[in-house]
Amino acid sequence: MMTNPNKKDLKLWYKAPAAKWEEALPLGNGRLGAMVFGDAKYEKIQLNEDTLWSGEPGQKINKEAKHTLEKARELIFKGKNVEAEQLIEKKMVGEDCEAYQPLGDVIIEHINEGDVENFRRELDLKTAVSRTEYKICDVTYRREIFVSYPDQVLVVRVMALGQESSPIRLRIHLNSLHPHVINEGKDKSLILSGKSPISVKNPGEILYDDHRGLKFQVHIQGQSEKGGSSISDEALEISGENEVMLLLTAKTNFINFHEVPKSDLSSIETQCQNILFNAKNKGYEKLKNFHIHDYQSLFNRVSLSLDTEHHYEELPTNERLEIYKNRQDDFSLEAMYFQYGRYLLISSSRPGTQAANLQGIWNPFIQPPWNSDYTTNINTEMNYWIAEVCNLTECHDPLFDLLEDLSITGKSAAKELYGARGFAVHHNVDLWRMSTPSSGQACWAFWPLAGVWLASHLWEHYLFTLDHAFLEEKAYPLMKDAAQFCLDWLIEGPDGYLVTNPSTSPENKFLTDDGQPTAVSYASTMDMTLIKELFQNCIQSCKQLNIEDDFLEELSGAIERLVPFKINKDGRLQEWIENFAEHEPGHRHVSHLYGLYPGNQINRNQTPNLVEAARNSLTYRLEHGGGHTGWSCAWLINLFARLQDEHNAHFYLQTLLARSTHPNLFDDHPPFQIDGNFGGTSGMAELLVQSHLGEIELLPALPAAWKNGRVSGLKARGGFEITIEWADGKLKLAEIMSTKQSNVRVSYKNKLIKIETQEGTFVMTNQVKVENNSKIKVSLVDE
Repeated sequence: MMTNPNKKDLKLWYKAPAAKWEEALPLGNGRLGAMVFGDAKYEKIQLNEDTLWSGEPGQKINKEAKHTLEKARELIFKGKNVEAEQLIEKKMVGEDCEAYQPLGDVIIEHINEGDVENFRRELDLKTAVSRTEYKICDVTYRREIFVSYPDQVLVVRVMALGQESSPIRLRIHLNSLHPHVINEGKDKSLILSGKSPISVKNPGEILYDDHRGLKFQVHIQGQSEKGGSSISDEALEISGENEVMLLLTAKTNFINFHEVPKSDLSSIETQCQNILFNAKNKGYEKLKNFHIHDYQSLFNRVSLSLDTEHHYEELPTNERLEIYKNRQDDFSLEAMYFQYGRYLLISSSRPGTQAANLQGIWNPFIQPPWNSDYTTNINTEMNYWIAEVCNLTECHDPLFDLLEDLSITGKSAAKELYGARGFAVHHNVDLWRMSTPSSGQACWAFWPLAGVWLASHLWEHYLFTLDHAFLEEKAYPLMKDAAQFCLDWLIEGPDGYLVTNPSTSPENKFLTDDGQPTAVSYASTMDMTLIKELFQNCIQSCKQLNIEDDFLEELSGAIERLVPFKINKDGRLQEWIENFAEHEPGHRHVSHLYGLYPGNQINRNQTPNLVEAARNSLTYRLEHGGGHTGWSCAWLINLFARLQDEHNAHFYLQTLLARSTHPNLFDDHPPFQIDGNFGGTSGMAELLVQSHLGEIELLPALPAAWKNGRVSGLKARGGFEITIEWADGKLKLAEIMSTKQSNVRVSYKNKLIKIETQEGTFVMTNQVKVENNSKIKVSLVDE
């Protein structure tokens, strides 16, 4: 009998405190992030707040770009690619975006003489509560920490376990890497007030300004029933019998992406005080219960159990990970990694917060890698691949809010840079919704189709939810604006097709005939795939919304003239308009395979020749060292799942865990980037359910090693929720819950069943039995 997956522990745990940031345990409520190091006597909690960035409102438009565009296009069409690239990098790129900032640190000193024994720290994914236990002088202490979304506080409780009275004495310090002051607030709270840099764009140069830039406050307050608190030497001292609670919150003076923040901090100080007051009145148990109820309303929607012959749950997570690097037979660790991805999205992206950035919401550096920004040529989108299929649709909201803002800043970018309608977004975005090109090489800085990729998430949300109001009021208007830019960006090429020019394939380069590396051409496969997909989605939206207008006619005419996919003489899908030699054959980006995943234009039903060409391209890329970064390895899992190559899909999941995962299970790019976590989770979901071809396919790429298992709560396009159980590698039972009345086709191992999801439908086929009374049950009939 299968073990109930909801009864299994889902805990990361360790026998020692974190020695470095990548060993600390992440907590978050979408707005406040915390990295818990877990030391017994000297606890450090590193903090982030999702609106604390460097910089200020405003975009800097490169006025030369518009006047340079025609010259660049002319050079490219003449085959002078290197000269065109040099021109673009001189006159068409811009400035770097701003950087996501650390907020500060909380240091909790447990004042107690004696050695620490029986140490354990853990993060429970089922409750989003971190716990540290240790013994000092025969007294066992427990410290619990969580960050509440409903109450907007970080909560710490330190308890002495046992019947006898055990005094607890703590000294709490606040610190920040930014200029700051420490003051005493109401009710003996400790307040840190600081300011963020106005610029960190140049390496090693961090600029502060007394009158510009964001300001912030961190408030912490203590509570104990039998004891007291006081503030001295810029520290909060608190004591209590058996139990002490700490409450922390923080705010910045950020208003929105276009308004200059107010210098007066009285408003955020009042907000913080009110948050702490309301939380303190609830008490610990209510705060914890509200937090767990809210968190589990999302997390408990999906469960995954993978039976394994080898059990390592009794080992610390870092030891399990080391064993996994050699044996790769800990399927329970793989299942926990899947749920860890869901945990991280819940913790870093909630309605009303900023979208998850390159590091979610967790960053300790003033100058973080790649500014910890929104890198929109793959990484930001990968963060949200799990949102729909893994039943976290509300967590998608911040990405849609980001796109709405970008549709505003991107309008000026499209008009002033290129003389185009609609909106354009390039490869780097920040809190201030920068949509213009960054500085640097054209291979990354010059790519104006990020808004098109982001818009694909709108259509995916509609496909999964069938939310007509969302399509009409939000999705279609944004997709239309993105498509209008594409219509104006396209020009007629030498062969009569509509093409993009200039065009790059994100971050990759090719070799010219004389062996020079360059990135600039026209009509890259990535460009044309994204544009065709957007046009198709807009046309389908018009059908759903009964729209017939000039825009629809314009789309319908243009889509027929787009450059088609090309297969080169070696049988590989071409990345560029010509069969250029690759500068780096093992490049980490596989942008030309977008049509296979996350798109669906390359599929076995309609384009089997392109599927094989994509497979050949992938094989070639990997033979030359591709997939070597965390996120690119995660993309491979999804691509092989779509190819129904369960062996390679599982191999790259194992590679991701064994080669590109930190002790706290954060993805190691290197360094840390969170997209690998999300991409790994989405890849696992894709192994179990696929619905991108108009049918629900069960276990399309089930790894041979996952002989027995069960998954529940995954979503499929069309408003369906799926439960699957399998044994000896074969489907045992599937339940499909419909949230909408519609028709659906379900397939397993090339067996196809058509079902009308209306009450009372009962279908019996040769091999499969289907029942429906609000649920559809699919089970194999004994042969």
